[in-house]
Amino acid sequence: MKRKISRRVESGHPWIFANEVDKVEGEALGGEIVNVFFHDKKFVGQGYVNPKSQILVRLLTRDREEAIDENFFYNRLKEAWSYRQRIGYTENCRLIFGEADYLPALIIDKFNDYFVLQTLALGIDRWKPAIVSALERIFQPKGIYERNDVPVRELEGLPQQKGFLSAPFDTNIVINENGLKMHVDIENGQKTGYFLDQHDNRRAIQHIVKGADVLGAFCYTGSFETHAGFYGAKSVLGLDISENAVAQSRRNATLNGLDNICKYEAVNAFDALKQWSKDGRQYDVVMLDPPAFTKSRETIQKAITGYKEINLRGMKLVKKGGFLVTSSCTNLVQPELFLETINMAAKDARRRLRQVTFQAQASDHPIIEGWENTNYLKFLIVQVL
Repeated sequence: MKRKISRRVESGHPWIFANEVDKVEGEALGGEIVNVFFHDKKFVGQGYVNPKSQILVRLLTRDREEAIDENFFYNRLKEAWSYRQRIGYTENCRLIFGEADYLPALIIDKFNDYFVLQTLALGIDRWKPAIVSALERIFQPKGIYERNDVPVRELEGLPQQKGFLSAPFDTNIVINENGLKMHVDIENGQKTGYFLDQHDNRRAIQHIVKGADVLGAFCYTGSFETHAGFYGAKSVLGLDISENAVAQSRRNATLNGLDNICKYEAVNAFDALKQWSKDGRQYDVVMLDPPAFTKSRETIQKAITGYKEINLRGMKLVKKGGFLVTSSCTNLVQPELFLETINMAAKDARRRLRQVTFQAQASDHPIIEGWENTNYLKFLIVQVL
């Protein structure tokens, strides 16, 4: 590595960018394990290399003597599973959260006895058979499926693909979450089929929705809305632009006997929030769970504008003394900036806010201090006065 590099590497972050490397000794073939050294020849770590990627090396270990083999991945998965068990995530959880579990670019979600994985970089993709073998040894799963149908793989020179990594199985399953049953579409649902990262946050609404008229925008499969109905809401209306998402939301309502309470409409939530605030509609609780508005630093300002706009509209739809529940799922908008954006929206809406709770993603998606990409979800409940 060069003499002048980011403190990020010294403090443990596993990414080595191409512009931080002074020279490469020998031929670095994509996907191979390489040793990395500081400018003074002190050992940094071992990781997999990809000359086609801006992130030239992703480190797997800081131990020079540790062998990167099948056993290495078995041990890492076992350690990750032990951590989840100790903090109480056993039925459904994010088993591997990439860098936070010291397995960069690997995602594994556990849905009961089924596993969905993503190998998002060339180096980790090469070890897919070892990872599948480790899952089989530890869990004896009913099924393993890969959801590698994501554009980020193309930056690594990898194709987008999805399919079975075990014997085929019915990819429409039902899981238990917070006392409810929820459909999971492993094959065609967003990301790995279901957003486990809001698992704990969905519980956080239980007191504010009791006896309330609730509006949920960007409802996707209705997980927050179903919880609101389950926790005693008087009425729940969920909005999503996708007809398929609305159909799945209705299935989840039916699955939990909440058809009479939870209703859904396939509309553009942006347009609805804008029009309904002009119309003077009012709700006791408004919930906003939009998709990431940015995936690059170049468009952060545009994302801030979007977050401010929808939260301003959301606040205007809340009765005085009611509650706004709002989220942001991009690590590029850090917590302080998110809160600042919400407060700007409140100022423009001429409403005062009282914070009820401010949380990150569920603890099975661990955060490592200083590693921005591990701290991505912001979940906020405020009273709107």
